[in-house]
Amino acid sequence: MFCRNQTARATVARGSALEMEIRRGKFRKSVFQDTSQDSDIQKKIDHEIRMRDGACKLLAACSQKDQALEAAKSLQTCSTRIMAYMSELQRMKEAQVMQKVTRRSSDAGSMDDRLPCKGKVAISDLRIPLMWKDTEYFKNKGELHRCAVFCLLQLGGEIFDTDMVIVDRTLTDVCFDNTIIFNEAGPGFELRVELYSCCSEDDYSAGSTPRKLASKLSSSLGRSAGKKLRAAMEPGPCSPVSNGGASPLLLPVPSVAGPKYHLLAHTILALPHIQDSFRTHDLAISGNEECSYWLPLYGSMCCRLAAQPHCMNQQMMSGCLKVKQLGADPQSWTEVFAVLKGTSLFCYHRQEDVEANVEPAFTIAVNKETRIRASEKDPQSKAQNICISNQYGGEEVTHTLTAEGREDTHRWMEAFWQHFYDMSQWRQCCDELMKIEMPSPRKPAPVTPKQGSLYHEMAPLAAPSCEGLLLQDNAVSAEIRALLSSYYNDSY
Repeated sequence: MFCRNQTARATVARGSALEMEIRRGKFRKSVFQDTSQDSDIQKKIDHEIRMRDGACKLLAACSQKDQALEAAKSLQTCSTRIMAYMSELQRMKEAQVMQKVTRRSSDAGSMDDRLPCKGKVAISDLRIPLMWKDTEYFKNKGELHRCAVFCLLQLGGEIFDTDMVIVDRTLTDVCFDNTIIFNEAGPGFELRVELYSCCSEDDYSAGSTPRKLASKLSSSLGRSAGKKLRAAMEPGPCSPVSNGGASPLLLPVPSVAGPKYHLLAHTILALPHIQDSFRTHDLAISGNEECSYWLPLYGSMCCRLAAQPHCMNQQMMSGCLKVKQLGADPQSWTEVFAVLKGTSLFCYHRQEDVEANVEPAFTIAVNKETRIRASEKDPQSKAQNICISNQYGGEEVTHTLTAEGREDTHRWMEAFWQHFYDMSQWRQCCDELMKIEMPSPRKPAPVTPKQGSLYHEMAPLAAPSCEGLLLQDNAVSAEIRALLSSYYNDSY
């Protein structure tokens, strides 16, 4: 007995040493991963800064209302993404410092660093009901108040925007048909939904008003004086509009004439809000009826919020096992290729059956009610067995499994414990696999110049020294066209 205990202690010691080496390896690997992630986030920041500068130039060039509203929406989205990426970069830097300090201060002692799996979180069928006055909606009286609205949705460092919708009293609900998926969410996620609004009734030709004024003054002051005045009113290389000669400023957002979106309402959704159904959530409303961007909200938002943890739709562990069939000879074992995924352990006759999508020979339930333990050493197989117990109709059913060796048994047990931990963190999302429909790709913005389009009226960019206000086809800025196309292609 003493020799057996001594052998067991030596095995445990070797296992602990091996675990410490693995953890050190993981730590060294995480350092390189952190550096790579820093570089990726910095690239995202640089990209959004370029997109923001392009949006500023587009907004300065717009002469039509819908064009200006879209450009202002792009500017708001880029600015929000920049701030989110900067916050994420700061958080990662602080986590790296804390990790180094923790490792130096706790070389001895074991620390449970188990983390839950990531998952997908999807929001769709977004509806925001409106509460118009009876005189406005039913009797169609009063001034027709029209606003352009869109939503920004942020989860961690991921930010998406919906399409822009024009809202007036003919609508009872603001509807966004976009399906937005966040691919790297943890169970402790916070999904912030922000509703932005802008009054669309004013003239938002960012460059038209000062140019019209300059033209009138030039005709009254004379050609020479008028030309100097018009040149002075052009956006220069260091002006807030173009910012072409200066380094990009992250804060504040460049001041550009044109429409401005304002935060009208917001809410934060978390794990308890996830249900595989259409539900209503409260909104926190900003502003009041005196604001030009105001809309009569009920104070609620309806949507479908679903999640798919990786443990529910990905293989968490696979390998060869021997299973003792129920009711069979105690010495009879069946060799299977097992796959742990979702709430089941799928048992196939061969590994090739998994790749061929063949139905498994049988399945063993592995859910939050399942109990798993490692049994005593089997005298014949010379290895520990794994016992999986489930309740069926008040009766306990136990399946006994055995792996090739002790190390394989340890890996399977660790996979089971991690699986149970993931399910305990994701809670109701692991009861059954929720359905998430993939979003349709967003159509890129047209880049072919057409009569009356945005590209025919980009005088501040392509022809700042022209006498007239018209812009010829060959003067369209290829840089801005590329920025616009790139922005919409990369938005999803």
